[in-house]
Amino acid sequence: MVSVTSSSPEGSKHASRLQIEVAYALPRQQTVLRLELIEGSTVGDAVNASGILERHPEIDLTQQSVGVFGQMVGLDTPLHDGDRVEIYRPLQVDPKEARKRRAARRQEEQG
Repeated sequence: MVSVTSSSPEGSKHASRLQIEVAYALPRQQTVLRLELIEGSTVGDAVNASGILERHPEIDLTQQSVGVFGQMVGLDTPLHDGDRVEIYRPLQVDPKEARKRRAARRQEEQG
């Protein structure tokens, strides 16, 4: 786990600070970065400030979803102290298609 401290130029000395985590998981590797941002920061601010896009150049935020604690949100969503920003990998198979394939396989096995 790596800690990153970031601030915005427009932040004042009196602005509240937010403790945020940014997480991205691959099948065999998980990256969780802790950072401190000023109050009013967004999910996009956290992703950019964390440096996760440089660590994982395969991340494409135009194709991948982001969330906070498992709830999908937009990059412009304001953050709260203690939030965990998650970057989700694209699905390999559509869940409906996977269910159809499993059902067809069971049918073949049974009969």
